[in-house]
Amino acid sequence: MRKVYYIYNPRTQTYDRIYPTVRQRAMSILRRLFVGMGLGAASFLILLFIFGSPSEKELQIENSRLQAQYNVLSRQLDEALGVLQDIQQRDDNLYRVLFQADPVPSAIRNAGYGGTNRYEYLMSMANSELVIHTTQKMDLLQKQLYIQSRSFDDVVEMSKNHEEMLRCIPAIQPISNKDLRQTASGFGMRIDPIYGAPKFHSGMDFAAHPGTEIYATGDGTIVKMGWQTGYGNTIVIDHGFGYQTMYAHLQDFRTRPGKKVVRGEVIGGVGSTGKSTGPHLHYEVHYRGEVVNPVNYYFMDLSAEDYEKMIQIAANHGKVFD
Repeated sequence: MRKVYYIYNPRTQTYDRIYPTVRQRAMSILRRLFVGMGLGAASFLILLFIFGSPSEKELQIENSRLQAQYNVLSRQLDEALGVLQDIQQRDDNLYRVLFQADPVPSAIRNAGYGGTNRYEYLMSMANSELVIHTTQKMDLLQKQLYIQSRSFDDVVEMSKNHEEMLRCIPAIQPISNKDLRQTASGFGMRIDPIYGAPKFHSGMDFAAHPGTEIYATGDGTIVKMGWQTGYGNTIVIDHGFGYQTMYAHLQDFRTRPGKKVVRGEVIGGVGSTGKSTGPHLHYEVHYRGEVVNPVNYYFMDLSAEDYEKMIQIAANHGKVFD
């Protein structure tokens, strides 16, 4: 119902009705409209602040879903890295051991990314810490998979050369010694026969009659043949794959420099040249430039029982011949 306004008229002592103008009516309507709109906007903002908009709710739900997916992905990456670590350990401690290869250095396997911050572009994202951490795991997995793939390529190549390597690795005794009686002294600290003082003996001595045949212990190439101070007449065979063998104090040579020899081929005769106290063969095995115990390289020549006897004989601490 429309409101009716009156004004007191003192002359007539009555109330006269007031009829508002069009302008006044319009202003009144506008005031009410603006007040209503203001109240409505305020109510909307309050409800929006308390409950949020539908789009914000959708974004929150989507954000929660993405965070959950990132958490699942992070756990899956951890599991994949764990499986890869097992593969790496098998590679280093099984496959490469079988082929006598060095393990992949940990510095290469665990190398990080250098240079500028490669994750800087992710800093502005929501949950940036989670995103960056997951991305780092992904990069680490990708790099280690690449390194492992290259390592397996090497293992495959080594397996192709395995048959050749077995032919080349020193694997028999350098003289006929079936009853092991020719074994004189082994690898390690021994008493020098001339000076009577302890000295490191870098090979094994085999006592034998002068002229007894000496055999190449693996396929290879004669890379040195001649006189060497202290060792007398000496032959060195390069077998490849990091192996060399040396035969010293020879009476004579039965091969020539540069010749390719096979395991069991006669290369010389036992003698007593150089620093020697009697006819014998001084035999050394070198792997990657380091002398190693020859007793570990008779696996094609000895049974398990004979191998145990050889170790016991070679471990004696008596005098050597050189």
